[in-house]
Formats: sequence, structure tokens, C-alpha cells
Amino acid sequence: MISPHQKLTSAAGGKTRPAQYLECCGTAGALRLRRRDREEAVALLPRNGVFNTAMGTRKPAPRPDLGHRLLPVFTAALLLAACGTKPEEEHEKAVVSVRTATATESNEQRTLQAPATVFPREQASLASRITAPILSLGARKGDRVNRDQILVRLDNRDLLAQRKELAALVTDADATLEKMRTGTVPSDIERAKGQVLISQAALSQAEKFYERRKQLFEQGALPNRDLLVSQTDLTTARANFEVAQRTLTLLEQRSSTRDIQIAESRLEQARGRLSVIDTQIAFSEVHSPFAGTITDQFVYAGDMAQPSTPMFTVADLDVAVARAQVPEPEAVGIQRGQRCALTPSDRTDSHFVGQISVINQAVDPVRRTVEVWCEIPNGKGDLRAQVFGSLEITTGQLTKVVTVPTPAVQLEEGTRNGFVMVIGADRKAQKRPVETGAPLAGRLPVLKGLSAGEVVIVEGAYGMAEGTTVTLSQAVKPEATKPEAVQK
Repeated sequence: MISPHQKLTSAAGGKTRPAQYLECCGTAGALRLRRRDREEAVALLPRNGVFNTAMGTRKPAPRPDLGHRLLPVFTAALLLAACGTKPEEEHEKAVVSVRTATATESNEQRTLQAPATVFPREQASLASRITAPILSLGARKGDRVNRDQILVRLDNRDLLAQRKELAALVTDADATLEKMRTGTVPSDIERAKGQVLISQAALSQAEKFYERRKQLFEQGALPNRDLLVSQTDLTTARANFEVAQRTLTLLEQRSSTRDIQIAESRLEQARGRLSVIDTQIAFSEVHSPFAGTITDQFVYAGDMAQPSTPMFTVADLDVAVARAQVPEPEAVGIQRGQRCALTPSDRTDSHFVGQISVINQAVDPVRRTVEVWCEIPNGKGDLRAQVFGSLEITTGQLTKVVTVPTPAVQLEEGTRNGFVMVIGADRKAQKRPVETGAPLAGRLPVLKGLSAGEVVIVEGAYGMAEGTTVTLSQAVKPEATKPEAVQK
């Protein structure tokens, strides 16, 4: 009995050869049978019968099961699959188009950049010192004000009435003191003065009696006993007079000093109370402490002013202060007086130049940053308070440093290290680890890992495998990455 495989072999042009040695043909190099041989082989496949061993004809046979019926079909399919295409020549590797730039060597300024926020040089939140209704406002939000300009007037009629009362008390205390100083004394002093006059008169009379009796005694007309009596009376009168004088003196010294001190104390109390009222009256007008701009307004005419409630915020923006948070390792080279330039977020095409004025001596324990202040002249008012921006600080000079465009370096997050893709002479990309410095206005200084003159990929290097063949679409000129002119 001839098998289907043997019949297929013999039908292929009458040649005696096994199927695995069929010839290869076709322009594409695919293994296949000639169309005629394939058609003859398919025609000779058994269908609903078996081959006659003698005549090569089919005769009816019992219907086989489904698996038996499909076996010849699977056999032919495997034969056709074996006659597949010959592997084509390998395709050429893909060539990537990139933009490149040449690493250059030059003298550059050493700079660092940090985020910054603009603050006024001076700022004050103004509140009333007393509780009173607001009569009128002298300025509103956004107005430019001068030093000592009246911003708020409060109702002070009750204070003016109190001042009149206290002024009268001051006048009364002053008059009382003046009266004390002119000699008006209590009744004890008056009685002492009268006693002095009485004792003085008695002394004068005793002296006259003594002189008369002395003359009579010398003439022998008066005994010695009467003269001694007169002498005793004279001594007694003189002693009484001296006692009266000392008593008057003591009363005058003691009473006048104490009363004058009391009068002076009352006068000072009256004057102090008057000064308090004058101060409160002065507080009924709120003045601007310096020239500036009103940036906030919280009250209006008719509101009740209270010490706990702010009314205005005045800011002096003639000199703006950009406060930057510089990472701790980069703050080492910052010194007062160094040049700094702010690029605000609302005016990215402008740069405002100033000088470093404050370097905080403490490090933020959470962010590990150092706060640095840059004072920038702002007479025209171009910078506004609370504007965010980027502050560039010039800390020194870099001599013969290799620089590349910033997009050429793929940095590791949070570090200055990364890599560049360098194009060799064979136009294949090579990965090169590098260490960079602070950005230099569109370019990065490469401190290690790259030499001047080497060509690096600026665009198209992301995700590129090392060894990839590249073609140059456009080269970035070094002049295109130079920093723009700084505007004041």
C-alpha cells in the first residue's frame, strides 16, 4: 500500500526523494514546492476513501471518526509550514537623530541659585492705642503715604472734656503752692510770733527798770536789795524772749517745708493726669511711621477702632529684600556685599541686581538651609511684596572651566552628579559620568568627567542605550547658550 507521503514524493516531478530534501526555490529565498507539484500533492490526498493498492483508485470505505479525517490535513499543513521563508538578511540597526553641542572651556563666574521671596525693607501693622469710633480715613489701600501722614482720625470729644477738667486742677494746685511759698502759715506760727512780741516788750521794760535803779543805787538813794530784784527781772525777761524766738523759728521751718512739699506733690499729680489725657488725645490720630505704601486695609469710617484689631499695613518697598533659602553646603562661600540678581516669577525676562546684606548665622533645623537677604533698589516700584522668584548669587570666579548646555546633563535627583552622552568618532553614544557645579545661566560647569572639545548630546539622549549610532540633526552653538544681559 502506497502511503500519502510516498505518493506526494513520487508526484513531485517523478523524482525519488524524501520530502525533507525538497529543493529550495523562489527569489526571496523561501523554501517551497513548485506550484504544480503542490497542486498534484493536494489532489492525491485521501478524502473519504483509501487508495487502491493495485489501480491507485479510491474505493468507498467506512466513515472514520473526526480525528482520523483531519490527520491528512494536518500532515499537509505541517509540510507546507516546513516550506517556509528563508530568514532574510538582518536589518540594519536603527540610527537616532539627535542635537549636539561641543563642550567649551572658558572663564565663568561662580554662581548659585536659590528660591527667594520678596519682602519690604520696613513693614508695620498699625492699630489704635485707644478704643474709639473712626471719624475719617486719610489714605486707602494702595496709596503712597509720607512719614507722619495722618491715616486715621478717631472721635476724641470725651478726651477733650476731661482735659479741661484736669487743666483746672493744675491751675488750682499751682496757686496753692505759690501761696505757701509767699508766707501764709498756720495759726501756731501766728501765736508764736505774738509771744515773741510780748517777750520782747517785757525785756525792754525790764532793761529800763534796771538802768534807773542802777543810777539810784550809785547815788545812794536805793538799797542793794532793790537793785538785785531788778537784775533778776531783767534776766528772766531776756530768757523769755530768747525762748519765744526759738519757738517761732522751729515752727516756721517745720510747717512751711512740709506744706510746700504737699502742695508741690498735688501740683505734679494734676500735671501727670493732664499729660495722660494729652497722650490719649494724640492717640486719636494714627500716623504713618515711615514713607511707604499701604498694602492692607482692615477698617473704614464708622468702624470701632480697638487696640487688638489692626487697621493698616504700611510697607517700605523703596528697597526690596529678597529672602532666599540656600542649601547648607552651598552657603559657605556667601559673603556680605556680594552681587545678587533676582528673577521674579511674574517678570521672567527681567533681572534686578542688588547686594547681600544679611547671612543668617543659624541653619534651619528642618530644611537644612541658611536664610540670605539680598537688598535690591526698587525706587520705581517694579518689585512687589511676596513675589516669588529665583535669586542668583555670584560667589567667585571659575578659571578655565568646561561647560555644556544644561539639557545635556541628566542629573541624579538631589545631587550635582549625573551623566552625559558623548559621541565618539564612530558616531556611537557613550555614557559618561560627570560632576557638575552650580548652573551658569543656561550652562552647567563640568568639574569632572569631561574635556573641552568633546561632543555631547543635547536633545534625544533620554532613554538612549549606550552604543547607539546617532546622526546629527542640528548642532547647538555655544553662543546660543550665553546668558542674556542683566537688567536693573
